[in-house]
Amino acid sequence: MEKTMTFTDRLFKNVQPIWEKNHNHPFVQELGKGTLDKDKFIHYMKQDYVYLIDYSKLFSIAVTKAPNLETMQKFTQVLHDTLHFEMELHRQFAAEFGITDEELEATKPTPVNVAYTSYMLTAAHNGSLAEVVACLLPCAWDYWEIGKLLRKQYGDILASNPYRKWVETYDSETFGEGAKALIQLMDELAEGKPERELAVLEKHFQMTSKYEYLFWDMNYYKQDWPI
Repeated sequence: MEKTMTFTDRLFKNVQPIWEKNHNHPFVQELGKGTLDKDKFIHYMKQDYVYLIDYSKLFSIAVTKAPNLETMQKFTQVLHDTLHFEMELHRQFAAEFGITDEELEATKPTPVNVAYTSYMLTAAHNGSLAEVVACLLPCAWDYWEIGKLLRKQYGDILASNPYRKWVETYDSETFGEGAKALIQLMDELAEGKPERELAVLEKHFQMTSKYEYLFWDMNYYKQDWPI
């Protein structure tokens, strides 16, 4: 018997043209090969650090929109993991690449960074819990996909890759379990919703997936405010 397509199956299928561009972006591919220019990675680390601060706020907003204690607990756990697992990775990486905590804290978000987080926070404040999850899901899910992809593509040279810890983190079971929990929650929240509401959720999912591409591009070319 053929498996019924879930809402996240639909999201995954329809977002492939965007995610393929993300996966083939030179920043991602050079990261996997270990050939990425160090200055570009440092630019990324600083920008991703301030991005994660706003990204974490989405989980806080989700707690206020949660319909029950169990859902509140799920989001507080993800918030904890982001603040203490993913951001700690950044601090450790930063130290290895000569970036101090003070430099991280002093980083100002670029125009793309501001646009990305502002889009998500506006949708989260004004929308439903399902809209919050649709906005934050691409970052978690596609990072997991990228981690797995880079391990598959370049696993044989990973030991000598200066960015090995990055690949291992996003390919890890710990990160994967977090992504799968959000995928499952997205399906639960989408269940029974009319197509007009599902279309809004998919719009958010595709938009933030496009912002993921712009984020890679911004860091590859070290874009900042021109004025």
